[in-house]
Amino acid sequence: MAMLVQQGKIIWIGPQGKLRGQLGKKTTVKAEHDLKNQLVFPSFIECHTHTIFAGSRAAEFEMRNQGVSYLEIAQKGGGILSTMKATRKSTASDLLKSTQKRVDTFLKQGVSTLEIKSGYALDLKNEIKVLEVLPKLKGPRIVGTFLGAHARPPEFETNLQYIEYVCEKVLPKIRKKNLAQRVDIFIENKFFEKEESQIYLKKAQDLGFQITVHANQLSLSAGADLALDFQALSADHVIHLDDRLIRKFAASKTTAVLLPMADLYMKCPYPPARKLIEAGAQVALATDYNPGSCPSQDLALVGLLARLEMKMSLPEVFQAYTHGAACALGIEHEEGRLEVGKYANFICTEADLSDFFYSAGMTPDHQMFIRGKCLKI
Repeated sequence: MAMLVQQGKIIWIGPQGKLRGQLGKKTTVKAEHDLKNQLVFPSFIECHTHTIFAGSRAAEFEMRNQGVSYLEIAQKGGGILSTMKATRKSTASDLLKSTQKRVDTFLKQGVSTLEIKSGYALDLKNEIKVLEVLPKLKGPRIVGTFLGAHARPPEFETNLQYIEYVCEKVLPKIRKKNLAQRVDIFIENKFFEKEESQIYLKKAQDLGFQITVHANQLSLSAGADLALDFQALSADHVIHLDDRLIRKFAASKTTAVLLPMADLYMKCPYPPARKLIEAGAQVALATDYNPGSCPSQDLALVGLLARLEMKMSLPEVFQAYTHGAACALGIEHEEGRLEVGKYANFICTEADLSDFFYSAGMTPDHQMFIRGKCLKI
């Protein structure tokens, strides 16, 4: 098989013997790559991360291991608020330097598109500071998400007061400055509940933002229903789903993003992947990389857990980390499959497909092409 790429996009795929017939007499071939005997498949899309932050929360891991709950840690000023303090203090230059190292780690694993959420600053000035760093990152395509409703900062007495501030002061500014096309919210009992979340999502929708939601991670809460009702691109975590919600996902265009590595760290149940897939729902996989509940960037472990704990087949894991993840980001018309009209983002390797998502911490040797250009990693 052969592939022709022009201006980063695939313009033809077919038998190698017909390749020359596709080239006009005056066509200039700028680069030719012989991938004989190599496996070629779409590069990975990492659709849920919190990669930009400052500080460390390693001490919280020991606390959780001793039985202190995520909610108890948050109520004591730890968790997201601990990272908030460090991120607010950090300069844009320091954030760029630390985040670029993390981005490079994803790139080396075959990630050509990387979603990164804000949400560790939680005020106008510092959320803008964080979002303005994202376009400066090099390597994969970066999809930025404004996660303004991640937690309530201490300067506000109630969640409703904070949500009203975000809706009146922050969301319009983010939209005006074009710093993000997407917004996210952490909907959960004792965090942002149904009424506050509806206000936030309605404002985001009115401003033209795409929507994604942290939903049903800790309980059978309102998150998944709200995500589906607002036609969100994705609902992420979705551990606690009943049969009604599974049918609702299957009848929607909202992608269920499964984050099994976070479930491992948090000692949570795993999402009902088989029920979702067999019902016909679109499913994606991601790391949920963050400094607290999932301090790991290991795509191989995500896929391994999907296979071991959620009984996903290897083809289903590849589908979830390519096309499924593209759907979660609303870019399936551009990426996620090797098809004419889409970006030439792909991995080539002499390894077998079965060597992937088999050994934690290991990605088989490979080359990656982004928009038709071979990356030097």
